[in-house]
Amino acid sequence: MTVICSIKNIHYAVRERVLFDIEDLEIRKEDRIGLVGKNGSGKSTLLHLISGQLQQEEGEIFRNGRITLLPQLKNTDTVQSGGEVTQAYINQAFAESPDLLLADEPTTNLDVERVKTLEQHLTRFQGSMILVSHDRTFLDLLCTKIWEIEDGRLKEYKGNYQDYADHKQLEFRQQEAAHEQFLRKKKQLESAIEEKEKRAKRATVKPTDGTASSAKNAKPYFAKKQKKLRQTAKALETRLDQMEKIERPKEAAPIKMTLPNESDMKGRPIIRFEEQVVSAGDKELFALKPFYLKGGQKTALIGGNGTGKTTLIKSILATHEGITVSPSVRFGYFSQNLDILKLDKTILENVMEDAIQTEDIVRTILARLHFYRDDVFKPVHVLSGGERVKVAFAKIFVSNLNVLIMDEPTNFLDIQAVEALEGLLKEYRGTVLFITHDRKMVTKIADRVLEIKNGKLTVFDGDFKSYREHKPKEHDETADELLKVETKITEVLSRLSITPSEELDQEFQMLLQKKQRLLAK
Repeated sequence: MTVICSIKNIHYAVRERVLFDIEDLEIRKEDRIGLVGKNGSGKSTLLHLISGQLQQEEGEIFRNGRITLLPQLKNTDTVQSGGEVTQAYINQAFAESPDLLLADEPTTNLDVERVKTLEQHLTRFQGSMILVSHDRTFLDLLCTKIWEIEDGRLKEYKGNYQDYADHKQLEFRQQEAAHEQFLRKKKQLESAIEEKEKRAKRATVKPTDGTASSAKNAKPYFAKKQKKLRQTAKALETRLDQMEKIERPKEAAPIKMTLPNESDMKGRPIIRFEEQVVSAGDKELFALKPFYLKGGQKTALIGGNGTGKTTLIKSILATHEGITVSPSVRFGYFSQNLDILKLDKTILENVMEDAIQTEDIVRTILARLHFYRDDVFKPVHVLSGGERVKVAFAKIFVSNLNVLIMDEPTNFLDIQAVEALEGLLKEYRGTVLFITHDRKMVTKIADRVLEIKNGKLTVFDGDFKSYREHKPKEHDETADELLKVETKITEVLSRLSITPSEELDQEFQMLLQKKQRLLAK
């Protein structure tokens, strides 16, 4: 098959840090490659080298055909929205009809519908492509091989992103098994050495008949035996020293956090929405029917750009008219606002500042976000943008909250960081409401879906896969009334636990009776 580009003996370093060493690599006609690696691993640099916009210091790159680079950093000096800017770059790239398309985070600022349109265009695209993206669903649908840059090396995996993830999991288990085997072998050698040393010490002269003659004859025999045992022990020690040490792979430590009012909120309505039209200034965005959020639920809020997702969560945080919030709720809002970080302080100092969790738990959470051991003592000002986002998340995550609201938490994070974030959210026992265009994250985390589309909010109790397959049912007014009553019951219970009174108790009993009547309908 035709070679579009070949790379030979490329060595590229920034200051003293080697980004990658590539001996021999080819891009062939119709290749569909996903390029993955941590932030700062050199993904964008490699694309710029292949395109010719950056010159290598060593090695050679041979190009055969038109190569177009769709850059990650785009011109933002415009009145267009971020999505419109990205779309303009995409349109220009396709207009050039390249033989090789290099796309660096092409889904940035695109809503789900635009991403699907881009996927359709790329599926029909006749040329080769290399895609850098933190959208794993995007990589799953389009790629037939994955290039991974890790520790300065590029490794190729066959298949799409999920195939790559499965292979990495297999490698993890294999390393785990190799580590266990290494420990067993090490223990066997250490036991054998100890045994030989003991036997060598016991190999002393012991006359059998107590005579001087017997002792004289036995001495050379025991000396020779002792020497041989010590030689064997020395050989075993050499084998032990020469054994290749196999480290235990890093595995996510479990997290057990104590949350405020956790038992009072679990499974109970904590945020109630009355029927209303949500607006931004004079502009009506969408209408919603009564619904509520329960304690412990993980809810995804999805919809196109400009539909009103951020307006809704800001209305919740401000408790606008038509929204009732339980007194037990403690909000934490994550919007990648890095102003909450103090640049001159360390990662650990920043996160511990408002933490209600112990330092051990905080350090475990930081390790889960790939800040290991002494990394936590780095000052924030030396961190990359993606690393600062992770610190800001950790700072909010361990503060005095039980309801976490997040607006596009995966922007600027590499795939490993996104998956680490997902791991923490899956284990989190509090309530989560999050906005994201990352379909894989919605699939993994959400047990409830809210979608704003065509001027209305749809509420679905179930995961994302079930939501995509479901058929809408007619509106149930009894269910709406029951929702209001259950929310009011939760509110009254919270007040009773703080300031009990006969009036509140009577109100509670009346609400229970009303609930029974509604359930009987």
